[in-house]
Amino acid sequence: MTAPLLITMGDACGIGPEVAVAAWAADRGADLRLVGDVAVLRRAVQILGLTLPVVQLETAPEVPPPDCLPVWQPPGLLAGAAASLLDQPIGRISGVAGLAAARCIEAAVAEQQAGRSRALVTAPIHKEALHAAGVSYPGHTEMLQALCADAQGQLPPVRMMLANDQLRVVLVTIHVALRKAVDLITAGQVLQTLRITDAALKRAGIAAPRIAVAGLNPHAGEGGLFGDEEIQHIAPAIAQAQSLGIRATGPFAPDTIFMRARHAPPQHPGEFDAVVAMTHDQGLIPVKYLGVEDGVNVTLGLPLVRTSPDHGTAFDIAGTGRADPSSMRAAIRMARQLSSAGA
Repeated sequence: MTAPLLITMGDACGIGPEVAVAAWAADRGADLRLVGDVAVLRRAVQILGLTLPVVQLETAPEVPPPDCLPVWQPPGLLAGAAASLLDQPIGRISGVAGLAAARCIEAAVAEQQAGRSRALVTAPIHKEALHAAGVSYPGHTEMLQALCADAQGQLPPVRMMLANDQLRVVLVTIHVALRKAVDLITAGQVLQTLRITDAALKRAGIAAPRIAVAGLNPHAGEGGLFGDEEIQHIAPAIAQAQSLGIRATGPFAPDTIFMRARHAPPQHPGEFDAVVAMTHDQGLIPVKYLGVEDGVNVTLGLPLVRTSPDHGTAFDIAGTGRADPSSMRAAIRMARQLSSAGA
């Protein structure tokens, strides 16, 4: 059998377990396994009002009985925790939940590195819960980087791509203050982003990706009138990328390039396969405007396939059964596509 796709449960006090179970119930693919606490996922089944047997697997690749929710609970999931996950209030920050979420991620990555899984889909975690658990990483991306470091401790350069059926956007800078982000936009960083984007799109089956590069300033700087980052850093990086055979063009005015790249046939076929944006909000606002329920977060540059839904833990509706699993389902579809294409 093909190695399974692993879905981590995320923060047990958020909507992660619910959207993971709901997505599995809608899909019921033989290739899917949930990674998490069996009791928490049984509770999610009850919250959703499903009549669904839950089977605990001894190993992640184990083939479960048909029509049973397959859960692999990593050994020692709650070792050292002072209380069980079911004792943690739903919708609240919990260090116990943060610790369990981190251990699920660690275990799932180890399975993929060992060849026992072909892709990883991560349900949302909470940064404050990780911090309360003593986990030093601010989020998934940084944790995955550390877990994928080479033998010398070198971290793989990674980038965040947010994608839906209409638009793909890759970010040069992510979770930093806007004042700091501007200083991080160098020719080297832009070129590295273009190389990572080009390689990822080629692995996903696009033979010659067309990559548009957004400027940083209004009107892409207007020839230096509104800032010179385009002249000093962005345009030189594009030229270097082109010399390497990468089909990158720009820099384009940020207020129009996303509309040009949007792929909505037959009336509006996109001019580009992806847009490289300079900052977090510049790139994510247009994708999320098209619909959070369809968005997928993909980490590019890792030596493994990882996708996740385009939303957070939603503590305000956790435990109500109202969480929409659409983005989780889209993340599963994307993970299948990327792993099948060899990304």
